Amino acid sequence: MKKKKQNSQHINDSENCCIGNDGSHNSNDNASTFKIYLPATFSFVMLITGIIVDYLEIFPHFSDWIRIVWYVMAYIPVGFPVIIEGWESIKKGDFFTEFLLMSIATIGAFAIGEYPEGVAVMLFYAVGELFQSAAVKKAKGSIKALLDVRPNEALVYRNKNYISVNPETVAIGEKVQVRVGEKIPLDGILLSEKGSFNTAALTGESKPDTIAKGEKVFAGSINLDGVIEIETTKEFKDSSIARILEMVQNATARKSKTELFIRIFARIYTPIVVFLAIGLTFLPYFFVDEYVFSDWLYRALIFLVISCPCALVISIPLGYFGGLGAASKNGILFKGASFLDEMTRITTVVMDKTGTVTKGVFKIKEIKTIDWDEPEFMKYLMAMEEQSTHPIAKAIMEYKADGEDFQAKEVTEVAGKGLKGKVNGKTVLVGNKALMTSNNIEVPSETDNIVESIVMVSIDGKFAGYVIIADELKEDAHEAIKQIRESGISKIIMLSGDKDSITQQVAKEMGIDTAKGGLLPEDKLNEVEHLKKQFNTKVAFIGDGINDAPVLAASDVGIAMGGLGSDVAIETADVIIQTDQPSKIARAIKIGRSTRRIVWQNIGLAFGVKAVVLVLGAGGLATMWEAVFADVGVALLAILNAVRLQKMNWK
Repeated sequence: MKKKKQNSQHINDSENCCIGNDGSHNSNDNASTFKIYLPATFSFVMLITGIIVDYLEIFPHFSDWIRIVWYVMAYIPVGFPVIIEGWESIKKGDFFTEFLLMSIATIGAFAIGEYPEGVAVMLFYAVGELFQSAAVKKAKGSIKALLDVRPNEALVYRNKNYISVNPETVAIGEKVQVRVGEKIPLDGILLSEKGSFNTAALTGESKPDTIAKGEKVFAGSINLDGVIEIETTKEFKDSSIARILEMVQNATARKSKTELFIRIFARIYTPIVVFLAIGLTFLPYFFVDEYVFSDWLYRALIFLVISCPCALVISIPLGYFGGLGAASKNGILFKGASFLDEMTRITTVVMDKTGTVTKGVFKIKEIKTIDWDEPEFMKYLMAMEEQSTHPIAKAIMEYKADGEDFQAKEVTEVAGKGLKGKVNGKTVLVGNKALMTSNNIEVPSETDNIVESIVMVSIDGKFAGYVIIADELKEDAHEAIKQIRESGISKIIMLSGDKDSITQQVAKEMGIDTAKGGLLPEDKLNEVEHLKKQFNTKVAFIGDGINDAPVLAASDVGIAMGGLGSDVAIETADVIIQTDQPSKIARAIKIGRSTRRIVWQNIGLAFGVKAVVLVLGAGGLATMWEAVFADVGVALLAILNAVRLQKMNWK
């Protein structure tokens, strides 16, 4: 598999902040909101009550051990879980975590008699954790929404009746019924005459998708019109939705270089700050005239609170979660945060033609007959092509002719040239110019200038006419090229296995810089490898995910079009455009850049504020309250900034 694929063990690595468990010690996915917020609420009420009694001196006996017990009771609900987390981290060999820093700082505050501040620091930290947990869940919301489209039951036809079963128990080839409003439980083929489906959760497109009998339907789509039946073609574990869900859930394991750097930095930075705090406590003894231990300990405790790298370590992954979620809402699946970063560095876009900018569906462009009526001519041609499975034959068979169809007999294939057979007692040849020439059929010279695919026909030894077959451009193909250029990509290249003449024509029509046709998969690979060797060049390759798999794997960023139905695309590509729209490529670039911008804004904010308050704290000009803002406050500001990604519009 491709070298870019990273081991998912990273996601379980010990981390320096609350992101390690989505909200740390206080959150539990199965707990009620009341239970989650109860400890912080209890501590808050106790703290405020204590401060009021202290300030107003309402109860003369609120002093000495009664006062201490009161604030200890206020401290335990929010402080005890943090102390436990710190102890667990120490047992694992991870000493310098924010849990330990907070524990030392608040216990130290109690030791010097600053009880309200000790409680307040831990309370605000716990509240910050709760907000962080909520923000992480919100950032993941768009991604986790995919989980809601995972079907939980299937109506399967067994023993002459439809019974409800777990989709995981349904075998390939079984018949499944789906009622209006229900989700398609497994990938399959539509048995009903037609169906209309909402695929928004899969593709990001709200427009219903209408398909005919025999066409593919995908698990997770919602049936909009009537009761339908499908025949399953995949087991549940192999269905498109299951594969996509697995991919999305593993995306968080693929850390960006920025994330990895910050995590390493935090692990170096935190112990340095701890030793500085120790030095700040004891070294002034040797340099100041009136050394008061409690004053310098207080400064050191403030220093420790400020030093917590929480704002960095939570806000950066949160920014990337937001980017991944925003992309999924737009029908774009990134396989990890690392590829969000890579998209921002792309300088050259290389694309396939068929299935990428064209529909990959052949259509009749022109019919030219010689001494034959068009309908009769087409009946001869269709009778022959009915015997072929070639995509061009399929396009010809879509022609609608009145009256009874002709039947072909004695049809044989002439290797590399076409077909030969009998229709209505006449000898019919259908194929390319080489077939005509080998049978001494004179071909009009006008056909020499036709660059598209051409099917020639002769009837009873005379040239009867030809049909021009062409692939259609996708509706948004021109707009896609325009938007890619507007996003700052200077070089766009087309590489295709189709005839060079056709490739050049399509490239010229779309305004693409360079084009090469007639390429084998290995030729495309060589071209991309050559581009990658050029100075300061990052290449994104866009293909259909099947025959372009080697190039998708070798490029800096592999982008697969229409990956919903392609197993190869899901396995090989780094980015999957689920809607099959090339215009989404520019949107993917914009989302990547917005994500990077917000991440670096958060880094600057965290470093800037912490640096200022650290200096103030060391100089005795900052209290615990400023320290709380420098840690929890900055983290919350960074979170709010990261959440903006969910509300941005890149259209």
